[in-house]
Amino acid sequence: MSLTFPSASGLPWSLVAACQVASGEGIVAGDGRANGDERADDDGRKKEGCDSDGRTRDSQSYSTSGLAQSLPKVQNPLPLQPPPCRSSSSSSSSYLFIDSVRMRGLIRAAALLRQSQSQSQPRTWLPKAAPIEGPLTLSLLPWIAKHLTPFSSYKGYSTLQTHEPPVLIPPELLSTPSALTPDRRIGEYEDLIATVTNFRGEDRGFMVLAGDVFDVPIRTDIIHRVVKWQLAKRRQGTHSTKTISEVSGTGRKPWRQKGTGRARHGTLRGPQFRHGAACHGPKPRSHAIKLQKKVRRLGLKVALSARTAEGKLLVFEDLELPSHKTKNIVNYVSEMTDAKKVLLVDGGPLDDKLKLATRNLHYVNVLPSIGLNVYSILQHDTLVMTRDAVNRIVERMHTPINR
Repeated sequence: MSLTFPSASGLPWSLVAACQVASGEGIVAGDGRANGDERADDDGRKKEGCDSDGRTRDSQSYSTSGLAQSLPKVQNPLPLQPPPCRSSSSSSSSYLFIDSVRMRGLIRAAALLRQSQSQSQPRTWLPKAAPIEGPLTLSLLPWIAKHLTPFSSYKGYSTLQTHEPPVLIPPELLSTPSALTPDRRIGEYEDLIATVTNFRGEDRGFMVLAGDVFDVPIRTDIIHRVVKWQLAKRRQGTHSTKTISEVSGTGRKPWRQKGTGRARHGTLRGPQFRHGAACHGPKPRSHAIKLQKKVRRLGLKVALSARTAEGKLLVFEDLELPSHKTKNIVNYVSEMTDAKKVLLVDGGPLDDKLKLATRNLHYVNVLPSIGLNVYSILQHDTLVMTRDAVNRIVERMHTPINR
């Protein structure tokens, strides 16, 4: 990138010097001459570094060859007019002898050039500056590295960038773990093959699960309608209150209509009196709502498909237990993976041993296949069905609906 300054008027001396140093031209020679000017300063002061008033100041040598390599070239360099200063080296020397204040301004101007160059590029890590060649004092290296730190502009603000390389962060820490994709697409009505086992974990072969019952699309709206219908239908609706005609008490007027100064009343069985009637109280009724049979059947299919897709449907050969002891069920359930609440579904009438073994466990419930419902499936995270129960459920789902 190249910069062109039409005129030197209004520019600080440090910026003009940075432009000329960056271009490689206009390096001040040791005898005070600049840009090839052979004449020396006409003030005739001593060869030692000094100010215009003759006071001696500290001077240190800086090499500009490495700095010139690391900075962009400047077109049409401006004539350099450095402050009056003498150097103590020979005329063939290529080192600049100026004070630390001027040098700080020179290096800051070089940083401005770097900033202007980086504004036209995307914000990224800038390469390190080229090494500075020549005899330098070791104590100046940290100071130069501090002021030559590259800057980049972002939305009007200068962001400091260090020389340290960026730390490589493992990709697994930058993004969330990817979800496991299922081996199959859910809701394609495909027949599934399930392994059959028992409480002891023995292999009992395989069983085909009908796709139109155990692999239907998941419909949460259907589940909501069925659960709402089921909870409303199971309410007893035996709540009752007494009206004014049902409350026991006299029917005479408590006092005369006028002349007592009290409010007018015709009976003491009204709702405003103690032991009076209940106004607009509940009466025994049915809370059941209507829901089509095909929607109820679809809700059961969706619930079974959801447990199958989650891998929470287990098919057992039978639910036989060696004894009626509760510890048997406790041991069997503890061996199941992530089973917090288990629903056992048998095909026919429930075994007495199974009833006695599970009736004292709040996280294990048993049902016959005829009583399997959507709400019970949702209340348990693990569903265990026998082979007979699966066959009966599939047969019930395939039975035509009586219109």
